[in-house]
Amino acid sequence: MRAVRRNGWTLGLALLLAALLLLTKLIQPSFGASGLDSLGRAALPFAFAVAAMSVVVIAGGIDLSVASMMAVAGVTAARLMEGIDGAMAIPVVLLVLLIGAVMGAVNGLLIVWTRLPDIVVTLGMLFVWEGTALLILNAPGGAATPWLRQAILGPLVLPVIPEAVTALIPRSLLVLAIILALIWLPLRRSKLGLSIYAVGSDATAAFRSGVAVGRTRVAAYAIAGVLAAFGGLSLTLATGNGEPIPGPYLLAAVASVVLGGVALTGGKGGLLGPVLAVFILRTLRLDLTLLSVDPNVTTIIEGTILALIVMMGGLLAIKEKRA
Repeated sequence: MRAVRRNGWTLGLALLLAALLLLTKLIQPSFGASGLDSLGRAALPFAFAVAAMSVVVIAGGIDLSVASMMAVAGVTAARLMEGIDGAMAIPVVLLVLLIGAVMGAVNGLLIVWTRLPDIVVTLGMLFVWEGTALLILNAPGGAATPWLRQAILGPLVLPVIPEAVTALIPRSLLVLAIILALIWLPLRRSKLGLSIYAVGSDATAAFRSGVAVGRTRVAAYAIAGVLAAFGGLSLTLATGNGEPIPGPYLLAAVASVVLGGVALTGGKGGLLGPVLAVFILRTLRLDLTLLSVDPNVTTIIEGTILALIVMMGGLLAIKEKRA
């Protein structure tokens, strides 16, 4: 019961997502394995963007350049993977992840060295990374390695599990779960993870307790850069080419962080809630589309919901600071 109370918000989000998926099935009875696969692929880049933003927010910051870093990673992967097949694609993936870590670390170092607010530095870096993406690829192009594309396309296939079950599990969801588990679970229990929470909760108290605040913040931004690189990679694999113009990930990431239970003041939250929030918002958009709502009206509704969620998070953050 204690675990249920501690994770009540996350459980509530899971139930809300289940209810929305049931509503989707009622709206369109043919919604099934292919629909879940499409939803998973559409949500995958958003989920990595939200994971990146969550790590930074837990550390007490914010990163407005997440979408631009995703664009740099995506176009780099598309350019380097063009004409490459087999195991040669693995070094490309590792290089792209390294580039993501470097971009995130640069953001963190600038924030620590200049002592300017995170929002100011990362707003400037948004344009730096966006320009970098356009230098690498000035128009959509390149290609993704076919076998890597297949890793996130279609339903899961496991001989030991009945096909009726695996058909409803998108490969994209499995890839997301494995990557986030490999990064987040060891991190959260590590000294660095505890330091990230401590710095986000109270940087002064963390410093007095012996935590290297500057190094911890840089590390948090570097981890966010790796997750953003995964987001850019997933977008390239889903579409088959690189897109240099950043997608609509920034506001969605902040809104999902708030809806997922991460405090904008830092030091509280995890990754599961924000990722569930991503799928809730994407499913809501899917339902509006299936109801034949005008695309412009859908955009207005979605934007209004995102803005309200972000404003709610901001008001809660102000209230917590005053308390």
